[in-house]
Amino acid sequence: MEETGAAHAGACDLGNPDSPSATVAMVRVADRVEYLVLGDSAVVLSGTSGAARVVSDDRLERLPGGRPYSLELVRRMRNAPGGFWVAAARPEAARQSVTGEADAGDVAGVGVFTDGVARLCDWYGWSWESVLGLLAGRGPEAVIGAVREVEAARGPVRGKRHDDATAAWGRLVR
Repeated sequence: MEETGAAHAGACDLGNPDSPSATVAMVRVADRVEYLVLGDSAVVLSGTSGAARVVSDDRLERLPGGRPYSLELVRRMRNAPGGFWVAAARPEAARQSVTGEADAGDVAGVGVFTDGVARLCDWYGWSWESVLGLLAGRGPEAVIGAVREVEAARGPVRGKRHDDATAAWGRLVR
C-alpha cells in the first residue's frame, strides 16, 4: 500500500477522501481459518453443523445521525477514528480491519461477499444459510442472479438501485 501511494504521490491528491478506495474481505486456511474484513464486505463461515457465522465490519452502519448520510459526513468519517475504514491511501487502515479465526475442523466452507450480495440478507430477508446453499450448489452466477432478480422486483431499500455484487466460495477439503 505504501509503495503504491508513493508511486502516485506527485500525480494524485491522496489526501482527498474521495480518492479511490476498496473494501476487503479475505480468508486464509491452514489448521485454522483466518479472516479479515475491512469495509462493507463479508466473510461467512459455513459450519459443519450447517450454521452460518457472519463476519462483517458494521462501522459504516453506525455513523452519527443515521441514514441517509450526507456526502460531507461520509467524507469526514472515512478512514478516521470513530468513523469507518476502507483500503485507500492511508496504510494504517489495514490495522483497523476486523480479524479473527476459527478451527478449520468446524468449518465446511467459506463464502466471501461484497455488500451487493449481502443485500439478500440485509434487505430482502434471505438467511445466510440459504445464500451459502445456493452458492455451494449453483455457484456465484446463481447468487448474483438472485440479487438482480429481487432488486428488479422489489427495488432498493435505500441508496443505489444496484451495487457491486461479487461472491466466492471455497469448500474445505478434509
